Amino acid sequence: MKKKRIYLDNSATTAVRSEVIKEMRPYFSAIYGNPSSFHSFGRKAHAALNNAREKIASFLNADASEIFFTGCGTESDNIALFGIVNAAGKKGGVISTKIEHHAILHSCQRLEKLGYETAYLNADKDGVVSVDELVKAVKDDTLIVSVMHANNEVGSLQPIEKIGEVLKKINRDRANKIYFHSDCVQTAGKINLDVEKLGVDLLSISAHKFNGPKGVGALYVRKGTNIAPITYGGHHEQGLRPGTENVAYIVGMAKALELSVKEIEEHDKHIRSLRDKLKNGIIERIPNVIINSSGDKAVSNILNVSFNYIEGEALLLKLDMAGIAVSTGSACASGSSEPSHVLSAMGVAAVAAQGAVRFSFGWQNTREEVERVLEVLPKIVKDLRRMSPVWNNQNN
Repeated sequence: MKKKRIYLDNSATTAVRSEVIKEMRPYFSAIYGNPSSFHSFGRKAHAALNNAREKIASFLNADASEIFFTGCGTESDNIALFGIVNAAGKKGGVISTKIEHHAILHSCQRLEKLGYETAYLNADKDGVVSVDELVKAVKDDTLIVSVMHANNEVGSLQPIEKIGEVLKKINRDRANKIYFHSDCVQTAGKINLDVEKLGVDLLSISAHKFNGPKGVGALYVRKGTNIAPITYGGHHEQGLRPGTENVAYIVGMAKALELSVKEIEEHDKHIRSLRDKLKNGIIERIPNVIINSSGDKAVSNILNVSFNYIEGEALLLKLDMAGIAVSTGSACASGSSEPSHVLSAMGVAAVAAQGAVRFSFGWQNTREEVERVLEVLPKIVKDLRRMSPVWNNQNN
C-alpha cells in the first residue's frame, strides 16, 4: 500500500481550504461583473469587494479605507517601500534588516542604485534584531523603516511593538515623519495582528500563506500616510494600485483570514506540539544538529534545523523520494547555491547553513506524520553523511 505523502512546507504555500473554494466559486461564474461597473453585475461584485475589505480591516483593527488589495505580498512590500520614497520627493535613508525576505532586500538594493542610503540591521543568534541598533541607525533624512514580523526561514519574531513605540517617540521631535512598515506575510492568520498595538503605518499580507488562493495580497496603509503609486492606470484601490480587482481571490482571502483568525489558538497549540515533537525527536536521534532560532522567540509553525556535514538540498531530495516535502529555506530563493542570507546573518557557520532544512507545519498536519518523518530521517542523514568527506574526516 502506497504511503500518503506528507507536506511540511507550509511557509512556502498552503492548501486552499474547501470553505474558501466554496466562497470563491460564485465569483467565477454567477457574480462575474467588473466591480467598477455601475450596472447590477458590477454592483454585486463591488459589494463583495467592500465586504471583503471590511472583514480584513476588522481582523487588523484597521479602517476599511486603509486596506488596499494587491497581487501578492511581494507587490505589497514594493508599494510600501517605493510608494513612501517616491512620495517624499527627495533622496533619503531606508532602514531594514539583513534577514528580510527578498521582496524587501531586493527592493532596498534597487533603492541604493537610485541613490537612497540603506542601513541593514544585524540579527542575533536567534534571528532577532536590536531596537537599540535601529535607534542608532536613524538619521535626519530617514524616510522609512521596514522590519518583517516573523522571518520566513527560521520563524524568528521581531520586536515590532517596541520598534513602533520607539519610532513614535522619535517622530515627536521630527519635521518629517519616519514611516514604519512590517512584512507580516508569515504571521497573518497565525498571530492576531493589531495595527494599533504594533504601531505600524504599513503592513503586508499574502493570502496563500494562510490557506487562501495564490495571486492576491493586501497592504494596510494608515490614514494620512504620504504614499504614491508605483504603477499607473485607473482609479482602482484609490489610485494606489490601479487595475481591475480580482474579486474571487479577494473574497477567498477574506474567508481564509476569517477562518484562520477564528481558529488561531486551537491551531497554534496543535502546531506547536508537532514542532516540538519533531525538534525533540531530531535532537534525540540524530547527532551534530543545530536548531536555528529559539522556540520562545519564533512562530510556532517553523522549525529550521542544520544537519552538519551534508547538503540540505540532498536531504530535501531524499525526503521527497520518501514522500516528505520540506524546504531548504525560502521558496523564492530555491535554486540558489549560496548559503541562506538569513542563517549567515545569524552567525551560522557555512557548513551548517549548507545543511539547513526548514520544516513548516499547517493545521492539517498530524502526529502520525511527524512520527513517520522521525522514522525515515535518521537513516537518510546517516546515509548522506557516509558519503560526506567532511564527515568522514571528522570521524576517522
